[in-house]
Amino acid sequence: MDRIRIAGGRPLEGSIAISGAKNAALPLMAAGLLTDDRLILDNVADLADLRTMAELLAQHGIAVERTLPRRLSLGGAITNTEAPYDIVRKMRASILVLGPLLARTREARVSLPGGCAIGTRPVDLHLTGLEAMGAEIKLDSGYIHATAKRGLRGAKITFPFVSVGATENLMLAASLADGETVLINAAREPEIGDLAECLNAMGSNITGMGTDRLTIIGARRLHGAQHEIIPDRIEAGTYACAAAITGGEVLLRGARSADLGAVMACLLQAGVDINETVEGLSVSRRNGLHGTDVMTEPFPGFATDMQAQFMTLMAVAEGASMITESIFENRFMHVPELSRMGARINVHGASAIVRGVPVLSGAPVMATDLRASFSLVLAGLAAKGETIVSRVYHLDRGYEHVEQKLAACGAAIERI
Repeated sequence: MDRIRIAGGRPLEGSIAISGAKNAALPLMAAGLLTDDRLILDNVADLADLRTMAELLAQHGIAVERTLPRRLSLGGAITNTEAPYDIVRKMRASILVLGPLLARTREARVSLPGGCAIGTRPVDLHLTGLEAMGAEIKLDSGYIHATAKRGLRGAKITFPFVSVGATENLMLAASLADGETVLINAAREPEIGDLAECLNAMGSNITGMGTDRLTIIGARRLHGAQHEIIPDRIEAGTYACAAAITGGEVLLRGARSADLGAVMACLLQAGVDINETVEGLSVSRRNGLHGTDVMTEPFPGFATDMQAQFMTLMAVAEGASMITESIFENRFMHVPELSRMGARINVHGASAIVRGVPVLSGAPVMATDLRASFSLVLAGLAAKGETIVSRVYHLDRGYEHVEQKLAACGAAIERI
């Protein structure tokens, strides 16, 4: 099994190209189920999660080909409406095939999903939303069996709390539903707007992007389109933390400040310098880091996918900070590993108190989930001595060419 070895203490200097957003690519790939025509997606990263989605779509009859290094071509007729456990268990986003399959074929059988062990993340909102659109849902032997014998119809759906996945699934389904669907308290993440833009290019009619109220007027059929995926805001925020924690200066090519929301504000408050350029964001740290409190919230709040990385940054900041996780109930699994490296972190329920230390010490550590894996890489970059990170398959799910990108900026890092 692969591991990553890091010799810490080297400031990062140079530039890093920000890849296309994983969390945008997954629902966009699921949109390939909505038409028999060809859907072309550009700026697609080479990630394990996207390969899993391609495998899932292939068994539904949709051929997914990488025709260029950054381009995917999707096309084909649906030949199978079952999403099996063996594939779905690998990644929670597999649930996104449910809405499109049901909208196209009026039937779907999808295994309950897996993914990172960071919390329960129930799919209730997906199912109640589809039921409001006329679907009949049965749970049997770990599978969701959904039918809509007369097709889906538009509905007014109010989410009790914000859910990115449920918003995306219902957007996909509503694009082929009969009539108008209104999603209230919908997610506002940039990836939602990206999906809407692509669906509109395919012939849908979606308005309200960037607000918490989306209106989707269903079409009789959707056609093919070509769409370029937005840059990955989580990757951008992660590498911003890497530049800051090593005291270097890195140009994040393609990164956009508007996509970072509260993450950028918290980085600035912590003493990180961020300047927007025509090429992207220039990130550096001229002075010390300062303890900064954060609470994870739906966009434009502080992204839960940046919590572990920011905690590592705070582990070497002056003073104390409190990090509160309000999205997932089990997302502090990286704390014991950071503590092995000398971090002073105490967890109290949904909050962690971080008291900064002058320097971390290299140690063997183990990744527990996707974002936590990079928090350990960040700790290794800043630590004195050698760090070995195990279970890096988590890292490969969401970060492209990590060792190459960091090594090009002067990091002593290699995969072993």
